[in-house]
Amino acid sequence: MPLDPQALSPLMCITLDGIGLAHRDQAERLCAAGARWVQLRMKGALRAAWLAEARAAALACHARGAVLVVNDDPGIAQESGADGVHLGARDCGWAEARRLLGGRAIVGGTVNSREDAERAAASGCLDYVGVGPLRFTATKRNLPPVLGLEGVRGLIARLGGLPAWVIGGVEPADMADLQRAGAAGAAVSSALFLGGRIEENLRSFARAWPGSGEPAPAAARNS
Repeated sequence: MPLDPQALSPLMCITLDGIGLAHRDQAERLCAAGARWVQLRMKGALRAAWLAEARAAALACHARGAVLVVNDDPGIAQESGADGVHLGARDCGWAEARRLLGGRAIVGGTVNSREDAERAAASGCLDYVGVGPLRFTATKRNLPPVLGLEGVRGLIARLGGLPAWVIGGVEPADMADLQRAGAAGAAVSSALFLGGRIEENLRSFARAWPGSGEPAPAAARNS
């Protein structure tokens, strides 16, 4: 801690509820398409079903050399064989998750405000943070205030070097701006599953990150 950003993909792929595709199958398709970092995000699921999906997703990710983190629950992360956990403001405490999972696990936290950023920087137990929302997204209930690009840049500056993946309505055309703002990458969910074109959508995000070695899409717009 802090995590070397080069150790993880600049694109964190987040699984999505309610699309008619099991989370384990989402992880499999994402990894087959080239994803190297997946976050399992299941809201409101019964624990047994959640754990079963997490175990299967961990196997799918590890078979292709990808990393899996579980949203919200360090216990599920530990029991499933996932590589770590991502915790929001209302989840189990960051320090508690670190104690449970140990020093080798990945522990990430959500940052939505200046106070969150300062707490994350001082915590001494996080590997990375998710900063957002960049713009409005219907994926998350009770969405915090939208930050915009300048707000994201300001919070990243307060993180004391913690790598940040930006979340919330991110599009491929944002990727270059996010890199210039100091982000280590972006976390994307619903945009990966638009039209069922997972492979095509993932490639669009991956090649939009400067330095990916592939042609980028049209120039990023200002936010």
